[in-house]
Amino acid sequence: MPASSLVGGLAVASVDAVDHRPSLDPAVAEIRRAVRAALATVTGPVLVGLSGGADSLALADAVAFEAPKAGVTASAAIIDHGLQAGSDRVAARAAAVAEERGLPARVIRVEVGADGGPEAAAREARRAALLAAAKDAGAEAILLAHTLDDQAETVLIGLARGSGAASLGAMSPDRVEDGIRILRPLLDVRRATTRAACTAAGLPPWEDPHNLDRRFLRVRVRQDVMPVLEAELGPGVAEALARTSDQLREDAAAFAEMIDETIEDIVEHAEAGIAVSVPALAANPPALRHRIIRHVVASEFGASLSRAQTLEVARLVTDWRGQGPIDLPGCRAHRRGARVTFTALSA
Repeated sequence: MPASSLVGGLAVASVDAVDHRPSLDPAVAEIRRAVRAALATVTGPVLVGLSGGADSLALADAVAFEAPKAGVTASAAIIDHGLQAGSDRVAARAAAVAEERGLPARVIRVEVGADGGPEAAAREARRAALLAAAKDAGAEAILLAHTLDDQAETVLIGLARGSGAASLGAMSPDRVEDGIRILRPLLDVRRATTRAACTAAGLPPWEDPHNLDRRFLRVRVRQDVMPVLEAELGPGVAEALARTSDQLREDAAAFAEMIDETIEDIVEHAEAGIAVSVPALAANPPALRHRIIRHVVASEFGASLSRAQTLEVARLVTDWRGQGPIDLPGCRAHRRGARVTFTALSA
């Protein structure tokens, strides 16, 4: 009930105090919840990978708000690839925005090579620089701003290329690389949400011209393929693709655990290489057999096999007709009695 008071001898009802605090924008709230959940899993400092685009700005803003409440020390690193005119100004502006939000920021200039094409080379340079920066900062984890849309595009590109389950598992929300956790808190958040959060928070995102350059496959998938799929199949395609990646990562983790449990029992060191038991490989189903072959080559020689190469090696086990050695990336496979031996090409 409203209270009353006497003014000039008349009883006047006073209006109850009204809380005029603005409500939190739903997009900002969604991103803060995602960041809060990620920060709850860390015990040490974190480093935010910041480009100045909408996704990473929204992430940095949420980390700046949530980290102090979680008792987590946070900072940001901006990688300047130097691939575009004015990239130093873009990096400096992103750093300034982070600092304004109370997030200490550091700009790191890198040299981008040519191996694997411009996208892959820039990604590798960025990855190495962020890992080095995290170690310098004593960070337990690096937070990256990949969204559900990025995940869906990655799965779709993998499908088009005929990638296996491990690749279609796309980006993990939490993995460890070189002793540093790589966290992606926004993998369940749509790209439109990060843009809305930036608008609500008054953050000016940088529009990377590479995101409009149709020379890049991902840009064509984003601009052409995904809209057609949504229009023809109905809404929810991106979410479905992201769910597919979640399920495939679970399958890949299960296979990895099975391999770890069996690998020591079926392999032995050979001269200049490693040997795998033919009967043991033959006793496994094809899916596990092929993964063991790829695992051996990757772990011993640091090389990846295509499906065709994997099947050729598997034929040494399942369709043995006296075939000769098979040259593979970084190694050679050949059958000797009841073993398939992998040796370095120089051996």
